[in-house]
Amino acid sequence: MKEKIDINNWIRKDHFNFFSTFEEPFFGVTVEVDCTATYQEAKENNLSFFLLYLHKSLLAVNRVEPFSYRIINGEVWKYDTVNAAATINRPNGTFGFGYLDFYEDFEDFRTEAGKEIEKVQATTGLIPSSSGENVIHYSALPWLNFTSLSHARNYAHHDSCPKISFGKVREEKGRKIMPLSIHVNHALMDGYHVGEFVETYQDLLSKKSLSPSFSPALK
Repeated sequence: MKEKIDINNWIRKDHFNFFSTFEEPFFGVTVEVDCTATYQEAKENNLSFFLLYLHKSLLAVNRVEPFSYRIINGEVWKYDTVNAAATINRPNGTFGFGYLDFYEDFEDFRTEAGKEIEKVQATTGLIPSSSGENVIHYSALPWLNFTSLSHARNYAHHDSCPKISFGKVREEKGRKIMPLSIHVNHALMDGYHVGEFVETYQDLLSKKSLSPSFSPALK
């Protein structure tokens, strides 16, 4: 579900009209997050660290409203739910794009995401599944401790989906630190909103969030 934003009465009307005329309306930042608690939680429960930190990022995304805004045919729409369009790595060194629905409960998310990952890894194509506009474009570069990042762009395609990339986890003074790159359309949000997301995500990463009834025996 989605609803249209009345741009004429929107507090960001001037910002939207200004930045939406840019050939490159995206801006990006790279920060570091402390994922120690989430890393430990994954190891203790024999879980995919990737799926756990990805789920927590989706929780954060769905709590910061501007990440649900998209530009469609010159209009701004707000989606009820934002999902993930993620790169899924294959053992042969290639990757494919996978579409992962967001579920508030991690076990539901893990179950459905596992099916999509298996499907992508069983193919050789780049785009074995399609997604709508209500996604975050995710990528993971677990081999690189990057300090900045840029994205390939087709400027003929009017894109407004945020892009979030995760880097290599390193140990620093007993903590697990991970680089995080965030690129967003400036017509839809500002640095303040990116800061809200980073703060919310860091708070989620710093807590072990699985319910007491969670069973690590479930695969």
